[in-house]
Amino acid sequence: MDILSLFVIAPVLVIIALVFTKDLKQARMISMLGGLIQLGMAINLMFAYIRERAVDDSIMLFTRDLVWFEQFNIHYNIGVDGISVALILLTSIIVLAGVFISWKMEDLPKEFFISLIVLSTGVYGFFISIDLFTMFVFYEIAVIPMYLLIGIWGSGPKEYSAMKLTLMLMGASAILMVGILGIYFNSNADGGALTFNILEIAKVNIPFEAQKLFFPLTFIGFAILGALFPFHTWSPDGHASAPTAVSMLHAGVLMKLGGYGIFRVAMFLLPEGALEWSWFFIILSATGVIYGAFAALRQTDLKYINAYASVSHLGMVSFALLMLNKTAWNGAILQSLSHGFMTALFFALIGMIYGRTHTRDITKLGGLLKVIPFISVIYVIAGMALLGLPGFSGFVAEMNIFMGAFQHDSMFYRVATIISISAIVVTAVYVLRVVGIMLMGPVKNEAYTKLPGVTWYERTGILLLLIPIVGIGVAPLWISNMILESIQPFIQGVL
Repeated sequence: MDILSLFVIAPVLVIIALVFTKDLKQARMISMLGGLIQLGMAINLMFAYIRERAVDDSIMLFTRDLVWFEQFNIHYNIGVDGISVALILLTSIIVLAGVFISWKMEDLPKEFFISLIVLSTGVYGFFISIDLFTMFVFYEIAVIPMYLLIGIWGSGPKEYSAMKLTLMLMGASAILMVGILGIYFNSNADGGALTFNILEIAKVNIPFEAQKLFFPLTFIGFAILGALFPFHTWSPDGHASAPTAVSMLHAGVLMKLGGYGIFRVAMFLLPEGALEWSWFFIILSATGVIYGAFAALRQTDLKYINAYASVSHLGMVSFALLMLNKTAWNGAILQSLSHGFMTALFFALIGMIYGRTHTRDITKLGGLLKVIPFISVIYVIAGMALLGLPGFSGFVAEMNIFMGAFQHDSMFYRVATIISISAIVVTAVYVLRVVGIMLMGPVKNEAYTKLPGVTWYERTGILLLLIPIVGIGVAPLWISNMILESIQPFIQGVL
C-alpha cells in the first residue's frame, strides 16, 4: 500500500469502526485513536518527504497512477510536494484537536464523528490529488458533510446557515466544474490526448482566449470556498451556527482548499489568464482584507468576530497568490497554515467560553481573566499571533506576503499593498478591544466566579494548536524551505 492512499483508507476504516460503536465513550475513543494514527502518518510523511526530496527533484513525490475511467482519461493519480505535506499535517492536527474539543458531544456522537471524519477524508484526498477530476470528487466529499454538521448539531438559525452555506458552495462547485472542463477540453491543444492530469496539462500551451475565459471561472470557483469578497457572506453565518469542532475544521482546514486550488490549478495551468485577470482579483482581495477587518471591529459576537477576521486573513492568501512571485507565494502558503492553526485555536477557545458562560456576546462578559485564567491567557496569545506579533506564525507569513507584494514597481500594486497592510492596524484594534472588554476589569456576572476549570482534553486540544503557531514563528525555516522548494517549478511555469 502506498503511503498517500493510507490517508484516504485510514479515515474510512475509522468510519467503519465508528458504525459499530454504541455510546459516546466508544465513539470518542475510536475517533481519538484514528486522529492520533493520522497525525502519526502525517509526521511520518513529512520526514519521508524530506528524505526523498534530498535524492529526487521531481515536482511530485510518492506518485501513484491507476486508471479510473479510461474513456475520459480519468485516473486515480496522486502525489505530494512540500505544500501538500504541510497542509496534510495541518489537517491532521486540527482534526485531532477537534476530537478533543468535542469530547462531551452527547447528541448523536457516532453520527457526529462519522460526519467529521468524512469531511477530513475529502480534504486529505484533495491535497494528494494530481488528477483534476479526482480532486473535484474529493472537494465535493469535503463540502457535503458541512450541511449535516451545521444543520443537525448547530445552534441558532442553523437550518438557514446550513442551507446558505450549501447553496453557495454548490454554486461554486458548478462554476469550478465549468472551469475544469474548460481546461480538460483544451488540454490537447498541442495535439496530444485529452487529460485531467495537472502535470501533463502544465506542459500544454492552452490558447490565450481559453485561458482568458476559464481562469476567472476556476479562480472564483475555488475562491468562494476561501471567502473571497463579495462571495464571503456564507462563511460568517456558517461559523456562528456551527458546533465548535465544525467551526475549527471549517475555517482551519476546509477553507484552505480554496487557496490551494487557486495555486495548484488556476495559477499553474492558466498562467496567461492569471496575468490578464490579476488586477481585477487583486482589487477584490484587497477589499476583502480591509472589509473583513472593519466588519470584525463592529461585531460583538465572538464567533462573528473570528469569522470576519478569517475573511480578512484569507483575503491575504488570494492577494499574495495574485502577486505572482516566489516570496509572496511562500507567504500565501505560510498564511494558510498560520491562519488554519490560529482560527481553529480561536474557535476552540470561543467554544470553551460559551460552554461555561452560555453567551458569546462580549458586552455581557468581563473579568474572565480572574475566573478562567488558562483560557484567557491562551486567548491573549492567540490574539497577539493574529495581529502579527514577532515570534508567532502570523508574523512570518505576513512579512513574506508584503515583502513579495512590494517587489512590484507599479503604483497600482503599491496602493493595493498599502491598503492590505493597513488591515493589520484594524486587527490590532479589534483584538485588543475584545481582550479589554471580555478579559479585563471586574467580573460582570457573579455566576461566572464559579465557572469550572479546564479539563485535560481541552488543554490537549489547545496545546495541539498552540505549539505549531509558536514553532513556526520561532523557527520558520524548516517549513519555509520545504514550501519554497515546491514553489519553484510552479513559479517558473507562471513566469
